[in-house]
Amino acid sequence: MKIAVAGTGYVGLVAGVCFAEKGHQVMCVDVDENKVKIMKGGHSPIYEEDLEELMIKNYKAGRLDYTTDYKSAYKTADAIFIGVGTPEMPDGSANLEYIATVSRQIAENIEHDCLVVVKSTVPIGTNDKVEQFIKDSLVHNVKVEVASNPEFLSQGRAVKDTLEAKRIVIGTESKYAEDMLREIYKPFNLPIVSVSRRSAEMIKYASNDFLALKISYMNDIANLCELVGANIEDVAKGMSYDPRIGSSFLHAGIGYGGSCFPKDTKALKYLSKQHGYRLKTVEAAVDVNEEQKTRLLKKAKERLITFKDLKIAVLGLTFKAGTDDLREAPSINNIKALLETGANKIYAYDPVGMDNFKKLYPTQINYVDNPMEALKDANVCFIFTEWNQIKEIKPEDYKKLMKTPLVYDGRNIYNIEEMKKNKVEYYSIGR
Repeated sequence: MKIAVAGTGYVGLVAGVCFAEKGHQVMCVDVDENKVKIMKGGHSPIYEEDLEELMIKNYKAGRLDYTTDYKSAYKTADAIFIGVGTPEMPDGSANLEYIATVSRQIAENIEHDCLVVVKSTVPIGTNDKVEQFIKDSLVHNVKVEVASNPEFLSQGRAVKDTLEAKRIVIGTESKYAEDMLREIYKPFNLPIVSVSRRSAEMIKYASNDFLALKISYMNDIANLCELVGANIEDVAKGMSYDPRIGSSFLHAGIGYGGSCFPKDTKALKYLSKQHGYRLKTVEAAVDVNEEQKTRLLKKAKERLITFKDLKIAVLGLTFKAGTDDLREAPSINNIKALLETGANKIYAYDPVGMDNFKKLYPTQINYVDNPMEALKDANVCFIFTEWNQIKEIKPEDYKKLMKTPLVYDGRNIYNIEEMKKNKVEYYSIGR
């Protein structure tokens, strides 16, 4: 099938590449000419495992291409997937400006019957509005319908999550739209959950917010564990054997980040208020997460008189391992706070996130090529991301390299007894 994909971020690019991998003819559309040039050269604008290999493979096979010419891309497409961003507004609502722009472009350029599929995360009822907006703006006498097909990607494993998804959720209002989407996804050979458009939109929010709730709950319990002398890892292990709870998302740390959970929890909170209802559980998850991000820094402030003129090692900048994404990363909150308290010797390491972080702090902190350089003669170390390059650092390395072996670990990487045995003053979450 001939598919056009609007937007080449995590959602659009991964979807387009995976559609091509399954045999469809795909044209990915983006407004950035330089980005298109980079992708045509076989390079991904985002760091994602296996993505570049599939981009090169399908581009060479003639199933995948990239363009800024949306007019020709939309003109003859059988289906157009919208995967543009819906960034968070100051009040927590979703910004639908990019959705509206693409919808208008589609309406003005499609020349035969077409299915428009919204993959972007949008407030419930948005697909209804998109369909009406497109129909109001049509230039040619064609049939157009809009369907919802939310993504459930985990950054760092987005390709695998698409090709081996637990389920494909499609939201449609007609058999035509449902049949079209079933045909598109037939080569994936995955379970399909077919519901109404609004139910599909809600499934996305409800799923992400439930996982965010789970994370915040475990972090809340971890904080209590510290006060009562329990170990959160033992507690999580005991909980995980209960099939009603499961073993996923029970790992305590310094909070969730990224492009989905923070934005989606706030968006659902905003949406519920708009309808005169309070989602108290989601509000609590948001509050717990915000406080959790700087919990280790508060501990360090109690231990140290000042951060000024101390060498501070920061290991990990991205919100999690496997991605170069910094959106809502705890490192940002902590480094901002450190600088505000007078810290002037911050040395940061991240295997893929430093270039993006330099856009935020180009000169205020020092960037190093390996974690050992950050640790050398450091007075204190903060661990914010569980990269393998950081996990490979041995407890004795902290003792050997640091001027003062004082470590605040936001990912619970190390065994407490091993750190104590190597005379490292070690603080983690919930242990």
